[in-house]
Parts: sequence; structure tokens; C-alpha cells
Amino acid sequence: MYGYLAVTLGKVFFPSGSPTAQLLSTFGAFAAAFLVRPLGGLVFGPLGDRVGRRKVLAITMITTAAGTFAIGLLPPYAVLGTGAPVLLLAARLVQGFSTGGEYAGASTFIAEYAPDRRRGFFGSWLEFGTLAGYLAGAGLVTLLTVLLPAGDLTAWGWRVPFLVAGPIGLVGLVGLYLRLRLEETPAFTAQAGAGRPGRRPRVRLRETVTGQWRALLLCVGLVLVYNVSDYLLLSYMPSCLTGELHYGATQGLLVVLGVMALMMAVQPFAGALTDRVGRRPVIAAGCAGLLALSVPALLLIRHGGLLAIALGTGALGMLLVCFTASMPTALPALFPTRVRYGSLSIGFNVSVSLFGGTTPLVVTALIGMTGNAVLPAYYLMAAAVVGAVAVWLMPESAGRPLPGSAPAAEPPAAAAARLRGGRRGGRRALSPRLRAR
Repeated sequence: MYGYLAVTLGKVFFPSGSPTAQLLSTFGAFAAAFLVRPLGGLVFGPLGDRVGRRKVLAITMITTAAGTFAIGLLPPYAVLGTGAPVLLLAARLVQGFSTGGEYAGASTFIAEYAPDRRRGFFGSWLEFGTLAGYLAGAGLVTLLTVLLPAGDLTAWGWRVPFLVAGPIGLVGLVGLYLRLRLEETPAFTAQAGAGRPGRRPRVRLRETVTGQWRALLLCVGLVLVYNVSDYLLLSYMPSCLTGELHYGATQGLLVVLGVMALMMAVQPFAGALTDRVGRRPVIAAGCAGLLALSVPALLLIRHGGLLAIALGTGALGMLLVCFTASMPTALPALFPTRVRYGSLSIGFNVSVSLFGGTTPLVVTALIGMTGNAVLPAYYLMAAAVVGAVAVWLMPESAGRPLPGSAPAAEPPAAAAARLRGGRRGGRRALSPRLRAR
């Protein structure tokens, strides 16, 4: 929601004669939250390896909602002066710190519960939920821009999407209850049971970081291409269409809403595809697509009408699905169970903070400095090169147990149903090894 309201928030918190300066200041606060995400990962990640996945996941949700709700209560610059952007930055830092432990914990939790043969399918629903959140936020902002005059949106309407986080936080208490009711993952339970009875596993930070340096570098490279694509399309593009290309706020948001809806429809099928052909081919296809199509897509967006913009953003969205469908299961598979939550939290958030959340700020600044409107395409292509190197070096994890974990089969009833379906159709038959299991 912050990214979709960037132009309005720039007027509220960073008054200036230059719209570009306002947008830069707003994206600066956006990027600052990502700088503390590694600190959140450094705190929550190792804690999740020590006390369990579910407890840490329960903490992160409420603090994220609290930081979001606080933004809706902030006074504008006209009332508080420089204190207003300082408070905005503080609220963003709370969001960033708490989110630092969320993604790695959620992907670890799903990956450790899912059967080996269908981990990609189940993991893809994590990003389905992320896209649903984007869609809900963008949809609410779009509704406000349609219903409210521009003056009312700047005066008070921008607060509504953030204040909605309060009721969502209350609903989140139900999610908190459900998370606490869930059993720990089998992988964590087995790892904890391997030590002394009654003692929580102790994982040294050195083991989490320096002991996993190669996997951490691969993680940073994979997350780089994934998040540069993600934040450029879903956070930067609405503000680009409104602030730089001078389309109406509603038009820009509707285009991105359509792209996200298309991505959600494709997401589970793409996740299932990674179980069939592997994570590496799907990620590699996304990198190759960015290298070939980034410039044409940006030219369509910059110089075409709404139909051309829809085609350009739609092409980038389909390439982004290659990453959203693969990463939730490819990333946890880089690390052994003992340090998975901690190492993934650190690697993921370092990459996001340096290259993902800074993407809107960097591309806006580069365009302002050079006047070259196609620079975002070159930024995407550079990220694709880094991602291609990482995917070349990463091991394939599809259909295999997670490192440090025992093989995970489907529940007997589900496996039997798939076996019956395979006998009828032939395409989904179980392998002899899994059938025997």
C-alpha cells in the first residue's frame, strides 16, 4: 500500500516543489525499512532454529500489523514539520524489523511439512498469499482513488488503507491462535530430539553464517533477481505510471491489479510444474526471459497506450511467476535443518535490503540523473545475469528430501488417491520407490 500511495505520501510527508524529489523521499523511507530487515532476520531466524518455527512466526504477524496501523495515525508535515517524516520512518522500521523473520519462517514451515514430491506445489501457495495481500492493498487504494477527490485523498483518504491493519491485526489473533495450535514441523522435532532430552538445540551464529557461506551467496543471488523483478513491477510500476507517465492513478493501479490477478491464477500450476521439471529449469527460464524481454516490455510501457502497457507489465508478471513459484521451496533446500531458519532469514533479508526494497529508489534516481527511461530494463537484465549464475551453481531439490531431513512422503490416503489417479490416467502415477513407501 505504501508503494501504491507513494505519490500521495510524498505530498503529505515531504512537501517540495519537485514531484521527483517527493517521490525520491518517499521511496527513501520505503527502502529504509529494508535496511533493518537483516537485523530482524538476525534476531528471529536463529531464534526460530532454537525455540521452534511456529512461535517465532506467531510473533512477527502482530508487530507487522502494529507498524502498519501506526502509519495511518501519523500527523502530516503541515502539522508536525520534520517530526512527521521521522515518525513515518520509525513506523517503517518497525515493519521492516518484524518482517525480517516472516518470509523465511513461513517458507521453512511449509517446506518442512510438505511431501518431497509436491513441495513446489504447496510452497507456491505462500506466494499466492503474498499476491493476495498485494491485490487487496492495491484494490483498496484503487477504490479510494475512484471514490474520493484528489484533495480528500491527500487530506485524509490515504490513512484508510493503513488503519485497516488494526482490524486485520485483531483477525490476526485468530491466525496467532492457529499458529500456536500447529505442531512443530517433523524436521525440527527430529532435530531437537537428536540432542539432550529437555534441552533446546543451541545453534551458534558462526555456524549459521560462516558455516553456510556458499549457500548464503547462492541465496543472495537468487533472491536478488526475484525481488528486483518483484519490487520493480509491483511497487515501482504504479508510481511510474502515475508520477512519470501521467496516467490517472486509477488507470495505473488497474493495470497492476490485472497483472497480479493473472499471476495468482497461474501460480499453483507453475508450482506444480517445478515438481515435474525441477526448480532450476523454471528459474533459469525466468532469467532468460528477463534478458530477452526486459527492454521490449519497458518500451511498450513507456511509449504505448494502455493496451501496450498491459502487454508489457503482463509479460514481466509471467516472468516473475517463474521466481514466485520456485523460490519458496528452492531457498529452504539450500540449508540443513539445524540452521535453515536462521541462515535463510539472514541471506534472504540481506539480499532484499540491498537489492529488492531499494529498487524503486534506485531506478527513480537513475532516471532522474540520466533521463534514460529504459534504465529499469537494464537493471532487470543485470539482476537476471546474477540470478543465472546462482541457478547454474545451485543443486536441484525437486523430489528430494531437504538437507538434514528424512524423506517426506504424502499421507497414505493422499498417496493412494494419487496412485489410483495414475492408474486411470497414467500421467500422475507414483514412482515405484514412493509406491513401495
